[in-house]
Amino acid sequence: MTPYVEPGGSWRPVWIVAGALGLFLVLDLALPGPDVPLWLWAVAVIAVLGATWIGCLSAQRIWTVRVSSDGLVVGMEVIRLADVDAAHLATVEGGVDAGAPVLGGGWDLPPGRSGLPLRLTDGHTVLVPTRDPVALRAALLAAVSDASDGRPGREGTLGS
Repeated sequence: MTPYVEPGGSWRPVWIVAGALGLFLVLDLALPGPDVPLWLWAVAVIAVLGATWIGCLSAQRIWTVRVSSDGLVVGMEVIRLADVDAAHLATVEGGVDAGAPVLGGGWDLPPGRSGLPLRLTDGHTVLVPTRDPVALRAALLAAVSDASDGRPGREGTLGS
């Protein structure tokens, strides 16, 4: 089984902020008038660039979606493949199940993501935040069908 990984964030905001701060520094040195003190530049770079870096790192750790032989992992939450209702997943076309908890935490889906409703064998439904629900659904269906390999604790939802 090929693992499916959907990154939760990118480093693009860090590079944009670093570029903007570099441009402001060049303009400060090139334009006439009093220069901004060096200690103020250091504080700005550490505060603004540091906050952006922490935000990007947090997004990657919290909202990254992985499907592997271990199960579905969103941030710190893990759902075993044996707990996924494969029959329901096969019929899901998309959309959001109102009131279902979002995997990874939070009250709402992150910006730019839609929720793939995932019913568990115990009857509960959770939303998986994803940018590509079709690819995630296909990866989950392939992983659930591959989960029946005869090892204890790895039987599929259909008992096969």
